[in-house]
Amino acid sequence: MKQIISTSDAPAAIGPYSQAVICNGMVYCSGQIPLDPVSMEFVSTEIQAQTEQVMANLKAVLEAAGSGFDKVVKCSIFLASMEDFAKVNEIYARYFPENPPARETVAVKTLPKNALVEISCIASI
Repeated sequence: MKQIISTSDAPAAIGPYSQAVICNGMVYCSGQIPLDPVSMEFVSTEIQAQTEQVMANLKAVLEAAGSGFDKVVKCSIFLASMEDFAKVNEIYARYFPENPPARETVAVKTLPKNALVEISCIASI
């Protein structure tokens, strides 16, 4: 059985999806883009600030599900430009100081609302 996770501490879904779903002891977090959860606007046009907001949004969703970054087993990072890889990686690494999860990072043509970065994850509870 699945449980839908929703929190006002992260941006509301901008399409027909849930912020996260729990199933069989795992949390499947939808991709987060750098929207401020209150204004639903981008926090910045700069990659570092956008990455920080994405991680804050993921943290809020994980916590609402009873999980956290220490229980993340897989992340997917989507970048508008691979030139931002090092900057995103530097910020991302601070959230996983030990035993980082598996992950892939890919550049894509366009992200929702023309974001520079989107990150999704899978975690245990």
